[in-house]
Amino acid sequence: MSVQPGQVSSEIDPPSETPGESPPSGLWRVASGQLAHNRAAMGALLVLVVIVAACVAAPLYARYVAHTNPFQFNVSGTTVSDGKTVPVLQQSTTGLRLGVTPIGPTWSLSHYFLGADNDGRDVFARLLYGGRTSLVIGAGSAVLCCLLATIIALIAGYFGGIVDGVLSRLMDFVWAFPVYLLAISLSVVLLASGGLNVGPLHLASNSLWVPTLIIAGCYLPYVARPIRGQVLSLRRSEFVEAAVGVGASDVRIIFRDLVPNILPTVIVFAPLMMAINMLTESALSFLSIGVRPPNASWGTIINDGIGLLYTRPAVTIAPGLALAVVAVALNVLGDGVREAFDPRGRRFGRV
Repeated sequence: MSVQPGQVSSEIDPPSETPGESPPSGLWRVASGQLAHNRAAMGALLVLVVIVAACVAAPLYARYVAHTNPFQFNVSGTTVSDGKTVPVLQQSTTGLRLGVTPIGPTWSLSHYFLGADNDGRDVFARLLYGGRTSLVIGAGSAVLCCLLATIIALIAGYFGGIVDGVLSRLMDFVWAFPVYLLAISLSVVLLASGGLNVGPLHLASNSLWVPTLIIAGCYLPYVARPIRGQVLSLRRSEFVEAAVGVGASDVRIIFRDLVPNILPTVIVFAPLMMAINMLTESALSFLSIGVRPPNASWGTIINDGIGLLYTRPAVTIAPGLALAVVAVALNVLGDGVREAFDPRGRRFGRV
């Protein structure tokens, strides 16, 4: 199109598109594409899927493959090792030969693959069941923590003033306590009182909701504070000021303007918080103030194997290794999610 000197064209030529190149997409499509091309993140996601699938199939393995009940004592049971029928708890061959020693790993999926513990229970079956508990508590507390932290951050950052002051001081009060000290204190108090009883809410001390709520509450300020800072920045942005100027309601501004902008940050926090929460749950369960019987988690299995560390180290090493693999995979996946949802990271690169 030709334009005479002194004239301004009222038409703009459309940008040329390279053949095979799709037009610009939204944030979610771009971020998902970036994440899908991150080999490390996809590898970590594959590892997590395999572990989750194995833990979900724990009842099937215990019933149809191992033919055992991992929660029932089996001190007088027998199993097959190298084609021979042997007792699960064998007479000790060290020292004064007093007591018994659990059978070690047979490396047969149908006969005590990782051996037995002091009570004759199948360690591998308990490992899968314990993984279910650890994953449920880790994911549940992460979701609950991110949800509550987002609500607190939105209210404090948007309304400001006294509301922001009260909520921020409350978060500072929780922040002032060391995480593990606060979690241990709350766990001991709830165990001594027989559970959690608040109005119509009654949770027994062996309920999985007890460690889930404790862990979510302890890490609440660690998620709420950075999100609140982002809300404060968005509150002073031009598009929010324009929405206020045209008379939009607070609810509409929060859900239509603020939530979509902070949601990527919340998603980035989720896998990282899940890894931290699983480590915290395992620490509490190792101290016998987390998951309570008859439930089992990787922390309780590690505790069960402390006395067998020199004779049957697999009882302790297996859940510890599983916990380390899941924590590393979640951190790698979290880094991939952060890079995918960080526009500045995609545009300018990282040091």
